[in-house]
Amino acid sequence: MPEFRPGSGNLPLTADINVTSLVDVAFVLLIIFMITAPIMQGGVDVQLPRAEARPLQPKEGLVVTVDQQGRIFVDETPLSFEDFRAAFPAMVTARRPSGVYLRGDSRVAYGQVVRVLAVMRASGVADVGLVAESEVTGR
Repeated sequence: MPEFRPGSGNLPLTADINVTSLVDVAFVLLIIFMITAPIMQGGVDVQLPRAEARPLQPKEGLVVTVDQQGRIFVDETPLSFEDFRAAFPAMVTARRPSGVYLRGDSRVAYGQVVRVLAVMRASGVADVGLVAESEVTGR
């Protein structure tokens, strides 16, 4: 067995992991994830109506959105009303969502939201969650 002699140029090998830099990298990745996670929650930009009741936030499930121009989005996929009426029953049958939520922009005509809701009901969806923002009262 070779001996280590000072000054001979033979250094012992160490197989240690530098834990400090590993922890630094892990913390940097964690910070980056914490900053970008809220930004990545995309979706269709709508101004939801305000209500005094407890607001409903969409959970996992199928989210249907009607924006200010009356365009219909299923999750984030835009559809015309005719395409929505034809495709929605098949989507419900195929995906079997745990919940179906309707987000209607407060500036869109009420009739357009009702037409979308009627298609959802005709597709066999018994409970549709209407998503709203909480109303801040000055009481």
